[in-house]
Amino acid sequence: MTGFRLLAVHAHPDDESSKGAATMASYAAAGVSVMVATCTGGERGDILNEEVAHEPYALRDLAGLRRLEMANAADALGIDQRWLGFVDSGLPEGDPLPALPFGCFALQPLERAAAPLVRLVRDFKPHVILSYDENGGYPHPDHIMAHKVAVEAYEAAADPALYPGTGEPWAPSKLYYDRAFNPERFRALHFALEEAGLQSPYAERIAAWLEADAEGHQPAAPTHKTTTQIDCGDFFEHRDRALLAHRTQIAPGSFFFAVSADMQRRVWPWEDYSLIHSRVDHELPESDFFAGVDAGIE
Repeated sequence: MTGFRLLAVHAHPDDESSKGAATMASYAAAGVSVMVATCTGGERGDILNEEVAHEPYALRDLAGLRRLEMANAADALGIDQRWLGFVDSGLPEGDPLPALPFGCFALQPLERAAAPLVRLVRDFKPHVILSYDENGGYPHPDHIMAHKVAVEAYEAAADPALYPGTGEPWAPSKLYYDRAFNPERFRALHFALEEAGLQSPYAERIAAWLEADAEGHQPAAPTHKTTTQIDCGDFFEHRDRALLAHRTQIAPGSFFFAVSADMQRRVWPWEDYSLIHSRVDHELPESDFFAGVDAGIE
């Protein structure tokens, strides 16, 4: 697959490891040039791993430590990574919600927020862009803004009249939304754990989805259905190593490791995506982002 290029747009360091990491590792191993664009430095994140909570480095320079963690995660996946340079907005909490911090990523005008990504798209020339859906995957203000800039860059990078001074136009062939937390996958893993006599950490989430359905048969319908499943089970361990590289955010015994890689390979060996737009002919469902794409397009 040498010659193909894949760009994934993420809000914070660690998002790339919890969403689509095995997919990226599998494509990188196959010869695809894979890059992650990280919109913010995660400066306003909390330290979520108690083992790291009292380490002097984490307390003194969380932003610097998260940059090192990101580099280690990229190495684990075999990918490249670029920072877009914006400041983390934080996750507002309370009732009413407090205002977002001045100058943060989520408060940037769209053209200002998208300009670095347009420049990167025109320089890297990805055939495929991965992003979050309109809800950001979950409604963190930085995730929602990451969605907006990814869509803007996908559309605008091809237009020579837009974003002058950011390079020659480039038209990516396909835009996908990530479905890492889709109900179908969690249901399959939940029932596999129960059948094996193991405790499922997904019970509360499954119950909420079933409650949303008046007859209790199906979870609430997703905004975008799965069109594309990438078989990447052989790279689940790469994903797990990348997750563990983000020591300040992810503890070894956390939710992400509730199901063994072997069980996941048996039950759900894919990562799931929705094809949102394509500039090339394609057929659905898909098992490859680059179906219909000509690697020789320049």
